[in-house]
Amino acid sequence: MRMLLILAIAAMATFSLIAADLAGTWKGSMETQMGETAVIITIQPGAALAGTVQAGEYDAPIENAKVAGDKNSCETNFGPGKVTYEGTVASDELKLNVTGTQGNKYTLICKRQK
Repeated sequence: MRMLLILAIAAMATFSLIAADLAGTWKGSMETQMGETAVIITIQPGAALAGTVQAGEYDAPIENAKVAGDKNSCETNFGPGKVTYEGTVASDELKLNVTGTQGNKYTLICKRQK
């Protein structure tokens, strides 16, 4: 029982560190059917992955966020519909596969702003 408690605490601490590592402002752009779209992802520090995504003229909160090691995923619900993001983070680079509101697939690479 004691070992299980220690493992649970270690897992929660690891999750907190991973989420904190993503904290900050990430900027990038992706080529869409409407041309190049600037994207700004703002992730708040803390144990839960929370923040906002601004893509072109749209802005929405991050929802259903998950972090497992260097992999992460989340959703946003912009005016036209749901957009999903799945990818990896390495140092100050966030590589995401984006599925748009119509099911179109895009690649998004963001750099952490300092």
